[in-house]
Amino acid sequence: MPDDGPADVVYLRPIRSPGHVERIALVIGLVAGVVLAGLVGWLGFRTYEAEHREAHRNLFVQTAQDVAVNLSTVDYEHADADAQRIADSATGGFADSFARRRQAYVDSANRSRSRLLGTVTDAGLESQTGDQGRVLVAVTVKSADPAHEPRFLRMRVTVQKVGDVAKVSDVAFVS
Repeated sequence: MPDDGPADVVYLRPIRSPGHVERIALVIGLVAGVVLAGLVGWLGFRTYEAEHREAHRNLFVQTAQDVAVNLSTVDYEHADADAQRIADSATGGFADSFARRRQAYVDSANRSRSRLLGTVTDAGLESQTGDQGRVLVAVTVKSADPAHEPRFLRMRVTVQKVGDVAKVSDVAFVS
């Protein structure tokens, strides 16, 4: 009987063809690429949302600060211009209310010969819903007359985004 070779040698044939292994690697690579692209897209969208919210927050706080200064700064020599600045930054119910009281504001400033300077000492966003934000603003009001003590005011300013700008729709003094 002829000997076919050593008995302890086993000849194995490949279970999978080399082409099959390459296809599996290609599918795994494609799946990983799709998962990675989805993750990058999701993270990009979340970053965009965060930046958008931050921009709205900054716009609301800055607008509220500007209006608080405009409301607390009065110079009888420029009362009409002061009133116009307030009217230009107003919308909704606040715009209607100020329009009705505008002349009384100017007359009062002229009659009392007021010279007040308001400065914001602190401001922060209280809440935000869509295109509207509520901002708490602390203001120090100093008189041109050094005999008068400074006054400290706190305002809750509701800011509404109108187009590309933000305007004030309500102002309430907080005690």
